[in-house]
Amino acid sequence: MTTMNNAALIIDKAYRLAEVDPRLYSSFIEHLGRAVYGGIYDPGHPEADNAGFRRDVAGLIRDIGVPLIRYPGGNFVSGYNWEDGVGPVEERPSRLDLAWRSIEPNKVGTNEFIEWARSIGADVMMAVNLGTRGVDAARHLLEYCNHPGGTQYSDLRVAHGYKEPHRIKTWCLGNEMDGPWQIGQKTAVEYGRLASETAKAMRLVDPGIELVACGSSFRSMPTYAEWEAVVLDHTYEQVDYLSLHTYYGNADNDTANYLARSLDMDHFIREIIAVCDYIKAKQRSRKTLHLSFDEWNVWFHTLESNKQVAPWQHAPELLEDCYTFEDALMVGSMLITLLNHADRVKIACLAQLVNAIAPIMTETGGRAWKQTIYYPYLHASLYGRGTVLVPVLNCAKYDCKDYTDVPLLDTAIVYHEAQEELTIFAVNKSLVESNKLVCDVRGFAGYRVIEQIVMTSGDVKAVNTADAPDTVLPHRIHDAKVDDGYLTAVLPALSWNVIRLRKH
Repeated sequence: MTTMNNAALIIDKAYRLAEVDPRLYSSFIEHLGRAVYGGIYDPGHPEADNAGFRRDVAGLIRDIGVPLIRYPGGNFVSGYNWEDGVGPVEERPSRLDLAWRSIEPNKVGTNEFIEWARSIGADVMMAVNLGTRGVDAARHLLEYCNHPGGTQYSDLRVAHGYKEPHRIKTWCLGNEMDGPWQIGQKTAVEYGRLASETAKAMRLVDPGIELVACGSSFRSMPTYAEWEAVVLDHTYEQVDYLSLHTYYGNADNDTANYLARSLDMDHFIREIIAVCDYIKAKQRSRKTLHLSFDEWNVWFHTLESNKQVAPWQHAPELLEDCYTFEDALMVGSMLITLLNHADRVKIACLAQLVNAIAPIMTETGGRAWKQTIYYPYLHASLYGRGTVLVPVLNCAKYDCKDYTDVPLLDTAIVYHEAQEELTIFAVNKSLVESNKLVCDVRGFAGYRVIEQIVMTSGDVKAVNTADAPDTVLPHRIHDAKVDDGYLTAVLPALSWNVIRLRKH
């Protein structure tokens, strides 16, 4: 006999956490594999525009409403000379990209990428090279991008055909500088000093920019937390955000344990907030530092196969994870975690956007399709705008290999006051049991269910491919209803759920 869990949720307008910064739904494109070449840029493709960018891929990105895209890396940036990617394309050099051991032709660079991003409605978060370069290269790139004219580098931009400055607001001070895989790896003191001096110079060029300092590359780094404390000791007053990166996977094929890893993400955020606030107290600062979770996703499917890819190719097939249904559930839970920390996490970048650990896949010269993880990302971006309310949830819990007291439901609530809309996001992590959810919505008199979206699959390993792009799809049902101030809905076992209410 099929059993069902029960959960109770209280939603109240007074329990406000924070306004959602739209940049919580940002993404990331690195010069890595086929993310750029053969991904967003494919001049020989039937859908290519005059600049060589694919219209069909741009449409899939535009549908999500991606507000900000981090560029050009990632590990790539730590060996990148930005001057290689500007000016006449035919005069640009091909270089060895040491990060991914590929050939970088520099056909797409700063100006082309910014122009493309703006065409799909996104701003750019630009990263500067603090691996092999430093203060000078960073301030010159900023001058090139943002200064109106009358100086060497701003006039160079004008000469390249861009009279108006790009006005890039958000800048990353390097990437994962604690990592031994990083070109130009540094100690916390070395990086903290360099980041501080680079920030100082960049703010002299353009005082209106925002700066992101590198946090630990991931939570299990041996220098974790100490790195943040030392770096912030040097940079706290000069930067606006501290970065966090994390990826999860299911290499041991344990679905219950895998889906519980959203707890790790929650702990990670809470710990970094604590370090930031410790440095705030230590320095008697009046400023509260926010977080930029500018790399997050599922990544494990290709970790071994990537080792077999021959080096020094142009646009090799790297990090092309084919995402399963259970991966989509994990991404949904990670999105919920980010929403529930919207008071401190203001920027978050799903890494990446096309082909390389991405929600969108393409064939070079051929088809494009949506991976399973595309859908929770799409739904959160479309319907997760407004104010995050603090969910008061009572639900069953479970224990697994690495975690105890794991809630069977992950939930986030977003209230859009101007549109009088309320959205409930929920992941049911139970492998076999549906969950009857009863929500107290008496504070939302007159609200009715306008849409209920569910994504389920009979096979947790089901994937979408070019030949079968619709294997895993969300669908609409009409189960949820509001009666006498209470919303009831049955959430299927292993499901991603979006329930939208609006005042009538």
